[in-house]
Amino acid sequence: MKFSEVTGQKELKNRFIRMIRENRLPHALMLAGPPGYGGLPLAVALAQYISCNNRGEEDSCGTCPSCLKYKKLIHPDLHFVFPVNKGKKLDVKEPVSDDAIPLWRELFLEEPYFTLNRWYEQLGFENQQGIITTAESGKILRKLSLKTYESEYKVMIIWYPEKMNQQAANKILKILEEPPEGTVFILVAENPESMLTTVTSRTQIFVLPPVDHESLKNTIAARYALPGKELEEVIRLARGDMYRAMETVRLKEENQERLRQFISLMRLSFKCNEKMPELLSWVDEISALGREKQKEFLVYGLRMIRENLFLGMMADKKQELVFMNKEEENFSHKFSAFIHAGNIEAITREFNEAIRHIEANAYARIVFLDLSLKLSELIYREN
Repeated sequence: MKFSEVTGQKELKNRFIRMIRENRLPHALMLAGPPGYGGLPLAVALAQYISCNNRGEEDSCGTCPSCLKYKKLIHPDLHFVFPVNKGKKLDVKEPVSDDAIPLWRELFLEEPYFTLNRWYEQLGFENQQGIITTAESGKILRKLSLKTYESEYKVMIIWYPEKMNQQAANKILKILEEPPEGTVFILVAENPESMLTTVTSRTQIFVLPPVDHESLKNTIAARYALPGKELEEVIRLARGDMYRAMETVRLKEENQERLRQFISLMRLSFKCNEKMPELLSWVDEISALGREKQKEFLVYGLRMIRENLFLGMMADKKQELVFMNKEEENFSHKFSAFIHAGNIEAITREFNEAIRHIEANAYARIVFLDLSLKLSELIYREN
């Protein structure tokens, strides 16, 4: 993948090129930000530029033997580590990334902007979560102990290092701090703050900003035949997130389903005493989803709570501060009156707590019933 194929992030691209030209690229760096900001494609583009046999001033050549292998993710000196687990498509006792590399290549080459949940779908997961184990750390150590095959550099890209358990992280601390000559670690994280500080302190962190408006607009316009107004609406709602922009276009029906579930939760919580049977049915419905879908709904709910707070407080500036589509705005026109300074902190805390419990594999029915009952109290709280 070339830098020119990564949407936006011009400042970071130029910074990396300068570092390589001046021989100042750190041996361990971290790209931090949501998947839609482009951390993974940028990591691959950086690795390709490092290994290119005929680097240009602004990009890899794209035609040398090294670039051609990078284009298919088959360069022998490019290594990937990512969360895996036993699943429908990965029937291995103790899987590591190498076992899933054909599935990884297939997904990346189809669409390099993908989320953790999309990767789990590729693996055939339902309720499992991926992890990076000590067996994976052992693989990293063995791979990096070997000499390079073709390139001057070995590149190890670790995607979602926050999924690395403590034992696995501890096992690679030394090589992360003092890697063999010609080795570059590129960690691509969404939430570095959730990682062990012993890992993050050994990397130079580069925080990815949102993709700039013009770059995002040009990319989406080239991919989808959207009318002008619809294109602008997609870009506005995406807020610099390439994946969110694509999902807005592709999954209009799924987004409508999340809105339906959110509206049901709020209306049933509002009349909890009168609507308890219906509320329990809603809990059963949401609990039947896979854990990642449950988490996606909770993240969506958090966003809607935030948007309603801004809509209620700053209706006159909603174009600049509120990012909702027409259907969401239609519901929020009245609902926003119930989200205010007196309850926003508590409601946000309850949603975040529910996300934490779902990630910890808590019993979903209890998590969502508890959230519903808490909301039934908080919605009535006065400002």
